[in-house]
Amino acid sequence: SGHKRWHVQRMLEGRNWYAAAGASQETLQALRNAAPSDLPESYVALLSFSDGGEGPLSVQPYNLVLDPTLEVVSRIANRNYGQPEFDGFLIFGGNGGGEYLALDMRQGTPWPVVSIDMVAGRNSAEQVASDFDRFIDLIGCEPSDG
Repeated sequence: SGHKRWHVQRMLEGRNWYAAAGASQETLQALRNAAPSDLPESYVALLSFSDGGEGPLSVQPYNLVLDPTLEVVSRIANRNYGQPEFDGFLIFGGNGGGEYLALDMRQGTPWPVVSIDMVAGRNSAEQVASDFDRFIDLIGCEPSDG
């Protein structure tokens, strides 16, 4: 299979990340069943290592609070809790303040990771990383000084 084996644990080693216990295969299967088919493998791997968690991001919005898998599953099932404003986005976390972090699925894959202001809504979506693989490189890293 063409999938790279994701070793997120190794990738986040030595990084500043407050991990939760990893998601079970059962929980991850529930996510695969609920989500669009081409969910990034790196996202699933992150959840299997840390089902939720928190740490810095090296770019805006500078913090990631990762939602637990089952929270994401229920958000997908409820169409973002009945907010059509967020159709086309798979929200997987936030910054702990007023911003969501989401996969922008309005275009084809690979889906970029975007931040969205919870109040301003979809038009405030700004790219954080061109895809989830690159997003992983930003997790647990402090902003560089220039």
